[in-house]
Amino acid sequence: MSTLTPEKQAPGKTGSPPGDTEHTALRTFLLRRLAVARPSTRRLAALLAAAVVLVPFAAVLWGSGTWPSDLTVDVRGPLDDAYNWVVDNRDTSPVFLYFLLHLSNWAEDSVDWVTDSLLNLGWFAVTAAAVLLAWRIGGLGRRGARTAATALGTFVVCGLLGMWEATMETLALMAVAVLVSAVAGALLGLGAGLSDRFERMLRPVLDTMQIMPAFAYLLPLVLVFDIGVPSALIATVVYAAPPMARLTSLGLRGADPAVMEASAALGATPVQRLLTARLPLARKEILLGLNQTIMMALSMVTIASVIGAGGLGEEVFRALSTVDVGQALAAGIPIVLLAIWLDRTTAAAGDRLGDGGQPTGVAWLHGWRAWTVVAGAFAALLAVGKAATPGEWSDDWTVDIAQPVNEAVAWFTRNLAEGVPVLGGTRTWADGFTTGVLNPLRDGLTATPWWLLVLLAAGCALLAGGWGAMCTAALAMAAVGVIDVWDHSLDTLSQAVAGVVLTLLAGFVIGVAAARMPLLERLLRPVLDTMQTLPQFIYLIPVVALFNVGRAAAVAAAVLYALPAVVRITVQGLRSVDPAALEAARSMGAGTWQQIRQVQLPLARPALMLALNQGVVLVLAMVIVGGFVGSGALGYDVVYGLQKSELGVGMTAGVAIVLLGLVLDRATQRRTDDRLTTR
Repeated sequence: MSTLTPEKQAPGKTGSPPGDTEHTALRTFLLRRLAVARPSTRRLAALLAAAVVLVPFAAVLWGSGTWPSDLTVDVRGPLDDAYNWVVDNRDTSPVFLYFLLHLSNWAEDSVDWVTDSLLNLGWFAVTAAAVLLAWRIGGLGRRGARTAATALGTFVVCGLLGMWEATMETLALMAVAVLVSAVAGALLGLGAGLSDRFERMLRPVLDTMQIMPAFAYLLPLVLVFDIGVPSALIATVVYAAPPMARLTSLGLRGADPAVMEASAALGATPVQRLLTARLPLARKEILLGLNQTIMMALSMVTIASVIGAGGLGEEVFRALSTVDVGQALAAGIPIVLLAIWLDRTTAAAGDRLGDGGQPTGVAWLHGWRAWTVVAGAFAALLAVGKAATPGEWSDDWTVDIAQPVNEAVAWFTRNLAEGVPVLGGTRTWADGFTTGVLNPLRDGLTATPWWLLVLLAAGCALLAGGWGAMCTAALAMAAVGVIDVWDHSLDTLSQAVAGVVLTLLAGFVIGVAAARMPLLERLLRPVLDTMQTLPQFIYLIPVVALFNVGRAAAVAAAVLYALPAVVRITVQGLRSVDPAALEAARSMGAGTWQQIRQVQLPLARPALMLALNQGVVLVLAMVIVGGFVGSGALGYDVVYGLQKSELGVGMTAGVAIVLLGLVLDRATQRRTDDRLTTR
């Protein structure tokens, strides 16, 4: 059977024909597809008609090769002049003396105070506090014990790997950044949740902040605050605050109308309704926002090591710059464990709120009694720790894994990276991927007429998001040429396109298989959970060991980083397909592949488009981080600009990254009139 039609039924099948509901589901879907196709065709025809008129003039005036030099604007010179002015006037300008200097001093003093406090407490007291806090938040029962065990394992391993002081530096910077991000995000979310006008004003700001790759936050802050902890802290706050704002607003707006009406009927004032109804009903969303803020802050703190944030990220960055995989792994493992501990602790709190906050463990031991027990236990353990253990983690208790790991990597390089019969080896694959895919793709993009690339960006955005998206994508693509980074941007774009294709192929295949096989989905769930908690830096360690530095390694890291989101969204979309449509397909004799290809995939198209969009954004963000492992192009320009204080080069590349992100986002963001439902 090649197609599914209501009149066609497989021979040999018995039973009644599909019911009216099943026919209606398929018929409604087909009609909606036709309704969407007609305006798309008309829009594309209008764009082509305009192109037929305008393109010949552009080709005659500026040629058909790379971006014409006549249409470029020098932005690097003014940026370098601005940097020099800031350096010359940092100690005399009132803006710096009476505002920015105080902000910088507060940021550095806050982080230093928290770092000193953690180090002065000593490893035993810090570990005890983390374990007790995790136990209390997880619930004084089996679930709390698992959370406490995760905390204990995290801090013990950090010490064993010789990374205790670096871990405390990272934890201190995170603590201050998360506190400020949570407060700022909650206040913004509160305003957006209570005011439609403020929500409309805030939405494009948050959209832009979430499209920007992490590096884009570092560049202007380095210009203002110079390299160091203040720039890293403020960049982390800006990067981590949006999810808290979005989810706080979502929780407040999703409050049960019946509860709000009942509260108003009882005479509660707006402030009382907010404190006694809206905020309690939005607790779970707010806590989810806190979870996302913590994870994004940890990711940004590690990336911010490139501008002097210190801590574990600096250890990873230093090791990667010398291709010391063993030392990078020794610093990367604590980052992974911190991410898992923080994720599990906040997730346990969210689960308890979802269960109604029911006490677990001993019936009377909850509420203030539980906190009293935790405080008393910490005081006792603190006294014991001060008397019986040294404050610093002893070097005699550390385990050196760098040398064995480097020896293993060297053995792998000698035996499996190259020269393997038939297979070739991982580095042979990387070289083949670079010469066979990345180089032709880059050369093809750079050889394509500039006006055709702008037209392609406009056409894809028009089909995906309508006229507004088309204008944004076309202007952003043209702006890449105007700021004179056309060739480097196309190089980065070639890596992003290759990464997106690989991510979608792997993600859709795995997602379809997991959606059809519940056992596979259960097996994949912990793997995907772990992958989504890892900061971006960590993905660079295994790909360097497997593929060495280069563009192929950057693309591989990008695929690993974006894959979990694509798989999850694909699984969710396929499982949300109307069961009536699937039953209709089965009753007409459709096999498994036909059900997937002709029913589930078309009906799950909105979710698949969302997976595409998320894959594009995540791959682009990670390709830029690949500048640390030799991706070149814009990623290298950003890293070079940050390290050498060449703000003209770095900020221009950062702006180009944002513009490419806008192009790819608008070209893959589904328009509002294409929201096919499965009901």
